[in-house]
Amino acid sequence: MSFTKEDSQTLLNIMKSRRDVRGNRFLNSAIEAEKLELILEAGISAPSVGYSQPWKFVLITDENIKEDIHQNFICENTKAKEIFKESEIYKNLKLEGIKEAPINIAVLYESSENPTLGMTSMSKMGEYSVVCAIENMWLMARTLDIGIGWVSILDEDKVLKTLNAPKNTQLIAYLCLGYVDQFYNEPELKTLKWKKEKKLDECVVMNSWE
Repeated sequence: MSFTKEDSQTLLNIMKSRRDVRGNRFLNSAIEAEKLELILEAGISAPSVGYSQPWKFVLITDENIKEDIHQNFICENTKAKEIFKESEIYKNLKLEGIKEAPINIAVLYESSENPTLGMTSMSKMGEYSVVCAIENMWLMARTLDIGIGWVSILDEDKVLKTLNAPKNTQLIAYLCLGYVDQFYNEPELKTLKWKKEKKLDECVVMNSWE
C-alpha cells in the first residue's frame, strides 16, 4: 500500500487536531459499539517490542467503579494542589472527566514471565509499546469526533485494586472517552500560557551535544 502527499498532510492534520479533553467538554451521548471497536483496533495495531502486544484494555461503564476512581483522583489532586499552590491557573483547571465521560478505559501493561525480544537491555520498552497503542487510539478517536482525556493524577496501586487487576499488570493510562461539545483550536494549556510551545529546532540535535 502506498500513500499520497495529501494522505500525509491529512495524517498531520489529525495529529495537530488531537486534544486532551476535560470533563466540562463531554456530552451525555453513548459511543456506538462499532466506533469503540475502531478505536480499540487502532490500539492493537500499534508497534510493540518483540511483537509482545503487552496491552490490556479495561472498559469501564460501571458508575460505582467510576466513583471509586474519581475519589482516587480527588485524593491525589489535593496533594497536587499543594505543589502548585502558587498557580491560579491550576486552581481553576478541570483535570478529568471520569464521571462525565460515557466510558472510561484503563490501559494496562501486562508483563511476561518469559524474556521478551528487545527488552533485555531496556526493560521499559514494554510500557512504551503500550503508550504507542494509546496514541493510536487517541488519533482514531479524533477522526470519529470522539474526545479522549488522559487522567494521570491517580494512585496506580489503588486503581489496580479497584479493577481487581492481575499482579503482573501496571496502569499506563486512565482514559475518559466521549463525544464533546467542541475541540479547541489549540491545546488548552497552550492557550492558558501554562507552557510555551517548543519549536522544532529546539527539539532536534544533530549527532550529539558538543
